[in-house]
Amino acid sequence: MLIQWYPGHMAKARRMLVENLKLIHVVVEIVDARAPIATRNPDFDDLFTGKKRIALLNKSDLADPAATKAFIRAFKEQGVKAMEFVATNSAKKAAAVELLQGAVQEEVDRLLQKGVRKTVRVMVVGIPNVGKSTFINRIAGVNRAQVGDKPGVTKGKQWVKVGPYLELMDTPGLLWPKLEDELLARHLAFIGSIKDDIMDVEQLAALLLQELMALCPDALTARYKKLEAGMEPHALLEGVCQSRGFLLSGGLPDTERGARIALDEFRAGKIARITLDKPGYERQDGDGK
Repeated sequence: MLIQWYPGHMAKARRMLVENLKLIHVVVEIVDARAPIATRNPDFDDLFTGKKRIALLNKSDLADPAATKAFIRAFKEQGVKAMEFVATNSAKKAAAVELLQGAVQEEVDRLLQKGVRKTVRVMVVGIPNVGKSTFINRIAGVNRAQVGDKPGVTKGKQWVKVGPYLELMDTPGLLWPKLEDELLARHLAFIGSIKDDIMDVEQLAALLLQELMALCPDALTARYKKLEAGMEPHALLEGVCQSRGFLLSGGLPDTERGARIALDEFRAGKIARITLDKPGYERQDGDGK
């Protein structure tokens, strides 16, 4: 499945990040808990060398809890503080604030000892549609950062003050030039990090159903009664249509409608709490790491 991945404005967004790094003390990277490897930009490791880093696994309420814990351990083994996050969960918000404050406190104390009342700045980064602006708005307590449910809503950098000495910088979603790992590419498309309108949604949904049948067959067949193990991808899509009565004249399955329903219900967590990526998977794109 070919995905046209790197729009022209991404080069401009990358330059903006590089130009602002000198202003930044801490970097918060938002990843999607359902695909923590696929939604990590492999270029960030080189870009943010020497910066304190925090990883937030957003939308963890949609992911497998055991897998989320495994990924948090993996981040910590790499020297990156990490935690799960759900924008609508007050307890998760409080924990994120505590983690963020802990990361910047050393810098705040150092500046205050010098008699400098300087704002500590935190850059919030991630690929499109992982929830960067939503995270900032939750931490700030008001809707200051522009948000949307489609990839690429944030147009440029936005500074949001969240305390006397702390500002968060929202940034546009940043991709990497070559998406060469086919498995990770599919996972990005499944969760909506790539716009549906540049892909064949029927093929995409069929591939999603095939992967879900391998990951959670009981949940999938409970949701769509006509599905059975061993069915080919397109047959699974037709089974979704038959399960829901999505039929055209003559009894043919309305596979476009079925595809959009399958994708929407997966993304909303209506099938099960599912993590697509596996801890320890070695990606085959970016810098190859």
